[in-house]
Amino acid sequence: MTVKQRNKILAEMTDEVGTLVLRNNYAQNTALANAVAQSPSLLHAHQRFMRRLGRDGALDRSLEFLPNDRQIRELLNNGKGLSQPELAVLLAYTKITVADELIGTGLPDDPYLTGLLHAYFPTLLRERFTEAVDGHPLRREIITTVLVNDTVNAGGSTFLHRLREETGASIEEIVRAQTAARVVFRLGQVWDAVEDLDNRVPAEIQTRMRLHARRLVERGTRWLLNNRPQPLQLTETIEFFAERVEEVWSRLPELLRGADLEWYRSILDELTGFGVPEELARRVAGFSSAFPALDIVAIADRTGKDPLAVAEVYYDLADRLRITDLMDRIIELPRDDRWQSMARASIREDLFAAHAALTQDVLTSGGDDAGPEERFKAWEEKNAAILGRARTTLEEIQGSDTFDLANLSVAMRTMRTLLRSHS
Repeated sequence: MTVKQRNKILAEMTDEVGTLVLRNNYAQNTALANAVAQSPSLLHAHQRFMRRLGRDGALDRSLEFLPNDRQIRELLNNGKGLSQPELAVLLAYTKITVADELIGTGLPDDPYLTGLLHAYFPTLLRERFTEAVDGHPLRREIITTVLVNDTVNAGGSTFLHRLREETGASIEEIVRAQTAARVVFRLGQVWDAVEDLDNRVPAEIQTRMRLHARRLVERGTRWLLNNRPQPLQLTETIEFFAERVEEVWSRLPELLRGADLEWYRSILDELTGFGVPEELARRVAGFSSAFPALDIVAIADRTGKDPLAVAEVYYDLADRLRITDLMDRIIELPRDDRWQSMARASIREDLFAAHAALTQDVLTSGGDDAGPEERFKAWEEKNAAILGRARTTLEEIQGSDTFDLANLSVAMRTMRTLLRSHS
């Protein structure tokens, strides 16, 4: 290529390069808007993360004008969180430290991530010089940079730190799981659709929709960490789950019952009331109930049954045993320190596991063509005595004035008793 030819190509790419830069700036501003919305509720997590960075020698809080522990206590007392400039500093340090850790792993070499390398370059370059892009000397560094940006922008500054605390998984394992969860739950498409609503719906509604999506992906990440072999194989995992999860998701309005259906309708009505297109509003409304699709697909695979048949039993069981109400109480537990967060996460994962196991057991009851009501009735008849005692205990707990680890732990023991009775 001559200098003249090079200059001509550079000129042709000017507009797209500008667009790529602005896209990156937009994504970071979106991440900060999400962080500001959650700042008060995540202040304890921000504090623990800053302490860890300090212990690792990666952060000097005074140098970066970040609050010390005394100042954080004042913020907590006043119900406030970190300011946007402080959150921006923490976002930058998160990306720097995560990139430093990931570059030394095998993750940048995963074939699935080659698409990130190509997306980094303007269209003209990646189409005309594909081999040169594939063989770029900074291939691993580019993939790592793009991957870290996508991971942290989607999950927030403390996401990786919190999941490492809760699960003990490595940063590489968490990033792998979140990458798969983002694709399976189509986070990119949802956020693009939310972006298209700029200046058409209130900005706070857009932020709330993004945070609904973030929580779904975070729950999916935990599930993949706890239920699939590690380190996760990205291509294999995405191919196994993506279409099956979408099949369940598309039928949620027909599958949901009771409290789950009420929540779905309330979110749908709220979003459409603010001018969100119905298709997008339906997808966002289903976020809180779409996460179990991972369990549903896994159960379908183990039992050889259709995912929709499994989903019918799963959501029917959630309504009959008021599992959703119990989960809401667990989510409301405090997480002011690492141990509270881990206890909360542990009891929540136990409930998800119990729900999945009960679903699989109910599926074995009734005939091959039985519907969820028939299956539950057959299962109930086999376990009438233990189910009656369990219902009494669960109803007493759900009628309590307060909920803490004590009574919720008893609730989980009751659920496990149901499992032991027919294991």
